[in-house]
Amino acid sequence: MLDLAMYQNLGSSQFLICRMFLQADKESRSSLLSRGISGAGSSATRNQALRLPMSHRKNTVGIIAGVSVYSALTFLEKLAWMSSKDAEDCPPFLLSYDPTLIALRPNCSSPVIVDNLRGKRMFLEQSGVHCLVMPCHVSHHWYGEISEGCPLPFFHFGNCVAGELRDANLKPIVGGTAVRIGVLATYAVLEAGFYQEMLQKQGFEAVVPDKATVNHILIPGIEALSKGDMEGAQILLRIAIQILLVRGVNIVILASDEIQGILPDKDPLLKKCIIPMDALARAVLSWARLKGQMRANDHSGY
Repeated sequence: MLDLAMYQNLGSSQFLICRMFLQADKESRSSLLSRGISGAGSSATRNQALRLPMSHRKNTVGIIAGVSVYSALTFLEKLAWMSSKDAEDCPPFLLSYDPTLIALRPNCSSPVIVDNLRGKRMFLEQSGVHCLVMPCHVSHHWYGEISEGCPLPFFHFGNCVAGELRDANLKPIVGGTAVRIGVLATYAVLEAGFYQEMLQKQGFEAVVPDKATVNHILIPGIEALSKGDMEGAQILLRIAIQILLVRGVNIVILASDEIQGILPDKDPLLKKCIIPMDALARAVLSWARLKGQMRANDHSGY
């Protein structure tokens, strides 16, 4: 999770923007809806939305926190760390987060969640961001409805992961078969099926865990983590990964927010895994660098 020190390392402008959005989002949704941001209305009315000083920068990233603010903060930490590793500034960003969505979710219908997240998407669009990202696996269940009509690049976990695997030029472990990729996730993500769909489009065979693995290994591992038993969670996650590797997969996608960060960074088993949040951050940084170069070229003659 990002703490205050990490925010300060991002620079004062990003910290202030992020803090303002976290505090003001409740009020902004109702006020912006009244101005037509999330529904019908003239373009003149919609253009009255707040545009912040850095929104003119072509590499500004809009972040929809979805139903998990912790995942959004993890994404920001990775974005900042990857930028600093390459001696670059973190791209400017705007974050939209509504804590009431988490409280509503267990009793909330899909249309209500979709409407909430679409409202955040439109708010960020009108605030002047140039791309969008939603670093929450559960929210990706409604990605198609949330992104419908979006005029901006809207990064998707599945596309980013499948694209990296395609570029890796993997060879099948078993001759004469397609490259097999494991998808380790809870039922919510597995049933959404977007990883399986994206992998198949790239010519991979998606391999998912059986019910016994999910029910008796993966879910107990997540429960162990929630009780503070990190060692137990690590043991069970390693077993779940090994089960998929034994089935002949080249790589295992750690495809649920709940299992991110359980294994230590130097765990050798992670060399056989791909972490979607990392792939998402890398894709956004590549986009931001390109847009930053375009902006520099635009001003090169001045």
